[in-house]
Amino acid sequence: MNNEDKKIKTIVRNVSDSDAFDIACRILKEGGLVAFPTETVYGLGGDGLRAESSEKIYAAKGRPSDNPLIIHIADMADVERLAREIPDKARTLMEAFWPGPLTVILKKKPEVPDTTTGGLDTVAIRMPSHPDAARLIRESGVLIAAPSANTSGRPSPTLAEHVIDDMNDKIDMILDGGPVGIGIESTIVDMTGDTPVILRPGYITKHMLEGVLGEVKIDKAIIEPDPNLRPKAPGMKYTHYAPSGKLTIIETSGRSYGDGNFDSDDTESRDDFGGPVSQAVIDRINLETEKAESEGLVTAVLTTSDMADRYKCKNIITLGESGSGTTVAARLYAALRECDRIGAEVIFSESFDRDELGFSIMNRLLKAAGHRVIEV
Repeated sequence: MNNEDKKIKTIVRNVSDSDAFDIACRILKEGGLVAFPTETVYGLGGDGLRAESSEKIYAAKGRPSDNPLIIHIADMADVERLAREIPDKARTLMEAFWPGPLTVILKKKPEVPDTTTGGLDTVAIRMPSHPDAARLIRESGVLIAAPSANTSGRPSPTLAEHVIDDMNDKIDMILDGGPVGIGIESTIVDMTGDTPVILRPGYITKHMLEGVLGEVKIDKAIIEPDPNLRPKAPGMKYTHYAPSGKLTIIETSGRSYGDGNFDSDDTESRDDFGGPVSQAVIDRINLETEKAESEGLVTAVLTTSDMADRYKCKNIITLGESGSGTTVAARLYAALRECDRIGAEVIFSESFDRDELGFSIMNRLLKAAGHRVIEV
């Protein structure tokens, strides 16, 4: 690619930038890499059916090669190109939630390179709802393998600027589609067995899945991480989403994931997400930040906007509103990157309600903290 092809192109909302898309399509067809927006996070895309493209993705991210990639499609017919078996329940699931933030695991055809699937005999497939992503897939004719467009282990990008920070000198092009809507990665469901299994929680919740499929299980590795696990889906094994500083979650004693099951009255109450943080948590965070600052460390606190005035730390970084899990999810990765921008060496965060959306948010936050939790 020449320098012109490597320059960042901007797609303005509701304005067709055919030149940008033409260049992006050509890059993908030639085996190059393009970062692009989806409704969840920005993806780092390459041709999912070309082994060399997947290898370039792993190299650009510094990602372990046994961590499988998700292939993004734009039409239902594309599933037939990738999967050798499509169970009826899988079809039901795709019809209910596609296009959208849901990834389905199916048994792969031989045409799908092992490099794309991390050596597994299964393939992860998603149909994004973001119009730029759908257009890029259709116009390029490429089934796009695309993990999040960040250096492996770093917070996922929710703005093009985040991609630039991590990827600008490593890939061929970045399509800027503005801020994403959801802010955390897709829910991943393994459909290769008799009972569907959630391998990664996300915006599509267990309760929503069960409304369509009946019984759905949660992989025990989500509840109790296993360092010896061979990952069946992105995000299952390795530390992810982490800022450069040491992040610690402080929460009320006795809170836990449990088995991932929640009362039905709580599962869909996204507008009732959150709740009062105990005074004990506030006092402990203030104590820890005061101690860290007295030692000359740059310190930050992650909280919601309505709780910000309860903390004494110099750097208060807000994650949306306590009454709205969707705003917390949308702000999570940007807040973690803000910690890096200010050079935070020590970071303390509240825990967030573990209803179903909170379960997904805490999955990311715990991985970012390396499961470092103080109970009070």
